[in-house]
This record gives sequence, C-alpha cells and structure tokens, in this order.
Amino acid sequence: MNSVCVTTYNGERYIEQQLRSILEQIAADDEVIVSDDGSTDNTLKIVDSIGDKRIRIRHSSAHYFKDNFIEAMCEAKGDIIFLSDQDDVWLPGKYERCIKELEEVDLVCTNSEMTDGELNIIEPNFFSIYHSGPGVFKNALNNTYYGSCMAFRRSLLKAALPMPSTREIGHDIWLGLVAEMTGKVRFIDTPYLLYRRHEGAKTSTNGLLHRSKRPLWLKIWNRVVVLYYVSKFKLNHG
Repeated sequence: MNSVCVTTYNGERYIEQQLRSILEQIAADDEVIVSDDGSTDNTLKIVDSIGDKRIRIRHSSAHYFKDNFIEAMCEAKGDIIFLSDQDDVWLPGKYERCIKELEEVDLVCTNSEMTDGELNIIEPNFFSIYHSGPGVFKNALNNTYYGSCMAFRRSLLKAALPMPSTREIGHDIWLGLVAEMTGKVRFIDTPYLLYRRHEGAKTSTNGLLHRSKRPLWLKIWNRVVVLYYVSKFKLNHG
C-alpha cells in the first residue's frame, strides 16, 4: 500500500483534474489523503463527488500549508508517500517510475513542465531552468526539492521527524536534506508533472524564473537557519 498526500485550501478550480490524474495511476489498495485547511468554497464537495473509496478526507487545523502537509504525512499508512499540490496534474508514468526508483533510493524528485493556469507550457524543463539536483550545501543555499515532485520511503519520514518548526525551512527541503544525510536521493530528468503556476499558487512563476524579491538580509538569514538545522541534525545523528 502507498499513500498520496494532497493538501487543499479553496482549490475548487483545479482539484478534480488533479485527483483524477492521480487516481488513474495508483493501485486499488492505495490511499489518497486530502487534508483540507478550512476551505470555504466547493473544494470538499467536489472531492466527495468523485466517489472513489481510495480518497480519505481529513480536516486540518494547521492554517499553514507546511503544517498541513506534516499532519497528512503523519496519518499516511503507505510504505511509499507521494506529496501533491491541489492544482497540478500528474503525467502518465509518474507513479510507476517513482515506485521503481524507490527500490534503490530513499527519495526521488521528478522533473516537471511548468504551465500557466490553462496548462499551456511556459517552461518544458523545470530542472534546467532551476538547476535542480542533489547536494546538501547546494540545496541549503538554493533549494531544488519541491514537494509536488517528490516521493519517498516511509523510513525517511521517520528519520525527518520532528521537523524544524521554523517557517524558514519547508517540509520538502527538509525531507530532501535528511534523505541526503541518511540515505540516497535521485533526480529523474523525465517530466512527470504539469506544474501549474497561476495567481493563487503558493509559489509564483516570477519567483521561480527570476531572483527573489526578498530583502538580502532575509535571504542570508534563511540560509543561516537551514545550515544551523543541518548541522544540528548531523551532530545528533552522526
């Protein structure tokens, strides 16, 4: 059994398309945890109308997407855990390829095609524009672990918990860094996701394709915090 953790908040526009792209690929005994953070639109009605027994809706009290994902992961029952945003689309072969690769490694991160809200391709190769790849120091300085592109073994989640409470470190970068410090990771060049960027997305297209507009001191502080927790983890697990 494997798990897909999807977090939602007012995602009525795209959630059905995303869930159907997932359900078409996963196995009959897998689960899809839809962890909703208090949607006020029709998100949950749409999810419920799909009528698939593999979907399990949970109501989060996190009020922050990182904490919502952590709650969902902690409830996942599967041996392999996939992370998924509410507005992307899985491309054919994603599930099967990730499961195969995870026979040898602890975490995989697949490439994606970046699109606009209507799935028109903006950038066909996310890895190439964002210089994605492994490396603890590299990713501590410039994270290339994005949760929507990741799948990992349950053993990695156990190693990564409890996650740093600071908002300077996302759940996805922490999982990637811990995977590198305790096991093996693999970046898969083949795009297996339509990574939809639109006005309501947590990560904007401009933020991905151009330099961050955060003040320099905040950028430096972020790197310091990440490196602090990396060093702390290594000391405690050395």
